[in-house]
Amino acid sequence: MNARILITGSFGLVGSALKSALQARGIEVIELDIQAKGSDYGDVRDIDHVRTAVNRCDGVVHLAAVSRVLWGERDPELCRSTNVGGLRNIIESIYSLKKSPWLIFASSREVYGQPATLPVSEDAPLRPMNVYGHCKVRGEQLIIDAHRRGLRVSTVRLSNVYGNTDDHADRVIPAFSRGALMGETLRVDGAENTFDFTHIDDTTRGLVTLVQHMIRGGEALPPIHFLTGHPTTLQQLAEMAIDIADTGSEILYTPPRSYDVARFYGDPSRANSLLGWSPQATLRDGLTQLINDFRDELDTADAQVVSL
Repeated sequence: MNARILITGSFGLVGSALKSALQARGIEVIELDIQAKGSDYGDVRDIDHVRTAVNRCDGVVHLAAVSRVLWGERDPELCRSTNVGGLRNIIESIYSLKKSPWLIFASSREVYGQPATLPVSEDAPLRPMNVYGHCKVRGEQLIIDAHRRGLRVSTVRLSNVYGNTDDHADRVIPAFSRGALMGETLRVDGAENTFDFTHIDDTTRGLVTLVQHMIRGGEALPPIHFLTGHPTTLQQLAEMAIDIADTGSEILYTPPRSYDVARFYGDPSRANSLLGWSPQATLRDGLTQLINDFRDELDTADAQVVSL
């Protein structure tokens, strides 16, 4: 497929995986990330950076964001200016071009807040309960407005993506995986809090499928889940990590955070119906692979120390 795809947030967990997957399929990738250097550097809050990048592409996958609920609570203004203002810059830059690139916007299961019924479908009410969630809802509203203005846009809602050792160390799956491997005590903030953990390979495969749909000229789709549909409590996750690592770590139970959703798992059937996508990685398999990857890194680091 001959296409130039702009990935904002290309250095993040999802962005870096998507970049590799698209390039492996012969698709040219343009990057925009505040962690990049040279021509790939760019801040989505800066309209000039955005216009320059958008002008070079046929389609945009917009992943750049303040990507953590905790970070949004700590700095609400940064979250709003990046997650809402950055998306607005993308849309306005697209709209200014004669040949308007299509746009895929990465939203989140946080838009639902605490859902009344489970599993959650894409048509469930949007009732966010934290700054990050509110910003994602506002972003989805911008996407709806852009569609009404004639742009070809689609929204995907992601859920607790994991699977890479380069992920933020304090996110729950990397923290539990590394901690269990090291024999440390795992802190569980809300033992019964339940989430839909989705492996990065499944998330990437879903995004690639949607990108290919857009490249082929496919119509804009309604919001789509890329998630497993399987609920896992934090206690179950901690116990699974300890069992896989086989180190005898203990668990420290603490109260849940006030701004966290307590229970969520979604319905992935729309993605299957519209795109033929369904999740393939089980949580246990994905967690086993991640713990083995952490083990390999630790073994390599130990070997380097010995060689010195």
